Amino acid sequence: QVQLVESGGGLVQAGGSLRLSCAASGSYASINAMGWYRQAPGKQREWVVDITSRGDSVYADSVKGRFTISRDNAKNTVYLQMNSLKLEDTAVYYCRATAVVRTATYNYWGQGTQVTVSS
Repeated sequence: QVQLVESGGGLVQAGGSLRLSCAASGSYASINAMGWYRQAPGKQREWVVDITSRGDSVYADSVKGRFTISRDNAKNTVYLQMNSLKLEDTAVYYCRATAVVRTATYNYWGQGTQVTVSS
């Protein structure tokens, strides 16, 4: 089992920055990809960014150039630096990890952290 704990959300003015963190813990063989999703009020959850264990990343077009994901494998932690925030970035942000537990691969989710961008 893998537990994911997110932190770093909050209220910020448009154009500002926030940094989210997601720390993984538990019993697992390895964590492969980690990433972030978000869900705005009244909308479906959408993918934001993924990063592999090697550090290769891919971003949704809506955040490319503004958000940066990084990963510290020693700490089993992934970070999301969000710059030039827009009103439409307001959402609950969820961390996701793909982990190998025994011989199977599972997706795990954090509890979410609220990001609110104000004008």
